Amino acid sequence: MLNQLPVSYIEPVFRPPSEAHSLILPVTNGCSWNQCTFCEMYTAPQKKFRARKESEVLDEIRRCGERLIVQRVFLADGDAMVLPTHRLLRILQAIREHMPTVERVTSYCLPRNLKRKSVAELEELREAGLAMLYVGAESGDDEVLQRVNKGETAASTIEALNKAGDAGMQRSVMILNGLGGRSLSRQHALNSARLANETQPEFLSTLVVSFPQGMDRFKTLYPDFEPLEQQDLFAEMALLLDALELDNSVFRSDHASNYLVLKGVLGADKARMLQQVHAAMETPASAGLRPEWMRGL
Repeated sequence: MLNQLPVSYIEPVFRPPSEAHSLILPVTNGCSWNQCTFCEMYTAPQKKFRARKESEVLDEIRRCGERLIVQRVFLADGDAMVLPTHRLLRILQAIREHMPTVERVTSYCLPRNLKRKSVAELEELREAGLAMLYVGAESGDDEVLQRVNKGETAASTIEALNKAGDAGMQRSVMILNGLGGRSLSRQHALNSARLANETQPEFLSTLVVSFPQGMDRFKTLYPDFEPLEQQDLFAEMALLLDALELDNSVFRSDHASNYLVLKGVLGADKARMLQQVHAAMETPASAGLRPEWMRGL
């Protein structure tokens, strides 16, 4: 599919699950940080970070507009928001000009990249069409963040999320279930809930941490990491859900890495989802869990 589009891709290409039907438009290659020890997305040599030539991106937007009817655009790769605001605005303006059917534009975002942007700049980007930012918070616990070399703190992530919220942007926040391992599981869950409570994101999701290429890289900074078993993951999820105090956040735990699919709105559906987790802990055989072979890791 990718090679049929008038867009130049350097594979592998990643996007959030909810952007499955979006046009993936690379404005950078790779990730400007790319030092998180749990992340294997941009470790291939060809994914070394660089900003793509603006002329190439603008030409691809024009050609997509000539050939496609597009409703959603996702700006790839790992953190389009590293680009200067004026450059992002030109890209958004070109999308509006050449693809007038586009209803929303989204991108991944590293919290550190919002330090350089004011609320006014983010408002300008939102008005130009950038509707939502996907932020991999991973954890709200500083010890966990340090162990995985995230390059952020809970405070820096909270600051970035609140800045985007003040600008009227939607925020989709992701937490990694199991990232703290056995020893840090409780503080990972509780402090991740605190981060969400202090920012009230429009969307919150969880994935289960996994290591398809092995754990050697991860254990360089976390040598005593003990991965959580299925029941431990459920216990951590119960802690997280119980501590969440969200007013109106769409919650999803339906990524292929999850054993238990959870969907709802917090806080309206909090009790129901907690009941689902407890049922999975008490009678896993009848909880409709995803079997190992179906988990997309």
